[in-house]
Amino acid sequence: MAKSTVVICIDGFDPEYLDACNMPNLREIGRRGFSTIGRCMMPSVTNVNNVSILTASYPETHGICSNYWYKGEGKEAVYTESADYILAETFFQKAARLGMDSLLATSKDKLCSLLGEGVGTAISSEAPPQWLVHAVGVPPEIYSLKVNGWVIDAANYAMTMRPYDIVYITTTDYAMHTYPPSHPRSQQHASILDDAIGRLADVHPDASILLSADHGMSGKTRMLDVTALLSRYGIPSLAVPIIKDRYVVHHSNLGGCAYVYLDSKHSEDAVWILSSTDGIREAMSREEAAAAFKLRPDRIGDLVVTGTEDVVFGDPAEVELPTGLRSHGSTTEQNVPIFGFNGDFEGFSFSENRDLGRYVFERVLAGCPPVAGKVCATLPE
Repeated sequence: MAKSTVVICIDGFDPEYLDACNMPNLREIGRRGFSTIGRCMMPSVTNVNNVSILTASYPETHGICSNYWYKGEGKEAVYTESADYILAETFFQKAARLGMDSLLATSKDKLCSLLGEGVGTAISSEAPPQWLVHAVGVPPEIYSLKVNGWVIDAANYAMTMRPYDIVYITTTDYAMHTYPPSHPRSQQHASILDDAIGRLADVHPDASILLSADHGMSGKTRMLDVTALLSRYGIPSLAVPIIKDRYVVHHSNLGGCAYVYLDSKHSEDAVWILSSTDGIREAMSREEAAAAFKLRPDRIGDLVVTGTEDVVFGDPAEVELPTGLRSHGSTTEQNVPIFGFNGDFEGFSFSENRDLGRYVFERVLAGCPPVAGKVCATLPE
């Protein structure tokens, strides 16, 4: 078995970026291992898919169905940033039970609190420990092209400090939200990523590497206000932007999927109205959406709506549609690349990004007995 299994999630890495940009190190990983195009979970947003990878399960099992939701009967608005909301075991937690050591490296600090339960070491570009700053340098701003290279280099360095069994690296999608695949800045960002991935592979030649994305990305030119659409027919509702997080610069909290809350007596009419609206790809009841997208019914709206490739949902009284907006959330952003290198891949099928986690559970952690008395070392603050 390889010394470390490294799982990399490139945030917003739509296959169009791979087609448009030169990434020789990643191409070589695919040539020497495998590469394919798979699918991400719905809704196609960060929290849902990172947790799907870590738990190797669908949202109906792990419980994370959005970045932001209305909780309970009182409809309390909450960001899904706490590990308490995750209902399934992550591979970090299983590794810890087996006495194995793990590393989480992320650009977004919110993912440390969401994903870090059971991890041996967690680092983020937004709150880096001093030992890492001394070794790798001060991290670039979160809204920059260079921050993702820093976080991969940070994981690379941390892996030289001690041998981790499981490593999970997850980046941020500022560059993809900002620049289309053909833009020169996209090639610049792709080169930063590719160089950092190449350095990691060179320094740790025995490591198994798996790589995918949490979602794709599309250009958005139209904004639909679901609440206003339904109010024209006398139906009061509340539409929740499930993409919403604290990184407003990325997407202005405008995405291609919304959860709609309304009185059940209006559900059938609302589905008909929304399904007939130009720009809406799907409008489904809670039960239909839960079945179609493998979602947990008690953590989604009364209705679920998805947009066509060019559409986001929002309230124009709260936010204007930015020129050149690129975002995600709908079924139109489900395609993601999947790469694997230097692993036990024979007979294993990779068709979804969660299969990276399934590989870790089934091929890396399965059959590993607990290591009696093993205590994970602590790196300096």
